[in-house]
Amino acid sequence: MGSVSKVYFTKEITPGSIVKMYNALGKKLTGNIAVKVHSGEAGNQNFLHPEFWKPVIEYVGGTVVECNTAYSGERNTSEKHLKLIEAHGWNRYFHVDLMDREGPDVEIPISRFPGSRDHRHLDTDIIGKNMLNYDSMLVLSHFKGHPMGGFGGALKQLSIGCASAAGKVKIHSAGKYHTAEDQAVVWDDLPPQDAFLESMAEAASAVVDHFHDEIVYINVMANMSVDCDCCAIAEDPCLKDIGVLCSTDPVAIDRACIDLVKKSGDIGRDHFMERVTTRNGEHTIDAAEELGIGVQEYELITVQ
Repeated sequence: MGSVSKVYFTKEITPGSIVKMYNALGKKLTGNIAVKVHSGEAGNQNFLHPEFWKPVIEYVGGTVVECNTAYSGERNTSEKHLKLIEAHGWNRYFHVDLMDREGPDVEIPISRFPGSRDHRHLDTDIIGKNMLNYDSMLVLSHFKGHPMGGFGGALKQLSIGCASAAGKVKIHSAGKYHTAEDQAVVWDDLPPQDAFLESMAEAASAVVDHFHDEIVYINVMANMSVDCDCCAIAEDPCLKDIGVLCSTDPVAIDRACIDLVKKSGDIGRDHFMERVTTRNGEHTIDAAEELGIGVQEYELITVQ
C-alpha cells in the first residue's frame, strides 16, 4: 500500500458505469470471485437492486455472496434470508451463496494494531465457511448512513457484511460474545462506541489479509439515507446522488465518500453528517488505516 491511493470517480450512476469504473481501475480479479452485495432488509426502500448490479457481476463472472444477520428481521436465519433473496430477485439473475448457510463457521486471524502486544478487541473474525471457496472478492457497496456505525461503505461490507451471524455478534460486542445464539443478549450489553468501531476495522482487516489484497471496491453514492439498507423502516434519502467510486483501497474509498459529502453543499449534508459524527463514524476509517489496510490520502481521478 502506497502513501497515496488512487480512487476513480464518475458522476454517472448507471449499471454500465459500474463496469466502466471497474475497467478504469485496471485490476482484474481472477479465480473464483466472490461478489459481496447487500441483499436489502424486507421493507427497505433504498437498497440497490440486482438489476443495477447485474452487468458488472456478469462481467467479472462472480458469485453473489451474503451472510445472515444477528438481529430480528427477515435475514437472521438461512431459511428466511433465502426467501428474501428470492423475493428481492437476486437468484433470478445469479447464483447466490449464503456463506454461513451451513456450519461450522471458520475463524480467520486478525493482525494486532501496531505497537500492541495484545489484540485490542478481536483476535479472530468469524466468517461463513464458504468464503474459503473464493480466490478474490468484488465488494459492491451502497454508500449511506448507518444507525450504529454512522455510515456504511466498503469497510462495513468487509467487516459486518462478510461476518457470519456469530461474527456479527462478536464485532458488535467487541469480542465479548461469540455465537449466533448470543444475539439475544448482545443488544442489551453493547460496548463503548469506539470499541465497536475498532472491532469493525479489525474484522475488515482480517478479510483483506485473507484475500491478500485481491479485492476491488466499488462504492455507489446514490439513495443516501442516514439509515442503512439493513433497516426495515428507513428514512428516505436526504442527499442528492453524487456518483460512483472505485479503488483497491477500502480506507481511501470510504474517506473519499465522506469528503464528497462534506464538500457537496447539499441541503441534506448536515443531516447526513450528524449521523456520522454522533456515532464517531470516521473513527473506523482511522482505525483501519492504523491497521495498515489502506491510507486516507488519495488522488481522486475523474472518469468521463
